[in-house]
Amino acid sequence: MVIIQARSRRKPSGGLYRSTLSKRRYMIGRNASLTKIGENRTKAVSTKGGNKKTRMYDVNIANVFDGKKYVKATIAAVVDNAANRNFVRRNIITKGAIIDTDKGKAKVTSRPGQDGVVNAVLVQ
Repeated sequence: MVIIQARSRRKPSGGLYRSTLSKRRYMIGRNASLTKIGENRTKAVSTKGGNKKTRMYDVNIANVFDGKKYVKATIAAVVDNAANRNFVRRNIITKGAIIDTDKGKAKVTSRPGQDGVVNAVLVQ
């Protein structure tokens, strides 16, 4: 089924809007990348305007900020994820997730599915 980012064809009452516009290329949507813990696996995706996004599917290293500098840390597990409680069981990393690293617990500040990198800040 096509993923599209347009207004729903259904009214709140359940009736249908009579659309004067069919689906357009700029309305395209994609499935979420659902970044997991594993050997690094990324993919470049073309976006509007000829730009590129790097989608990250698997990652095992995070750039952790310890208050002074960034250091590379190995990701062990996802401890908490405010986006969805089921993401913790599946070890899915999103922005705002708390991850357990070899440097300690850290909060993810980047969007791995959009940016292609995991940046995090240590949580004391």
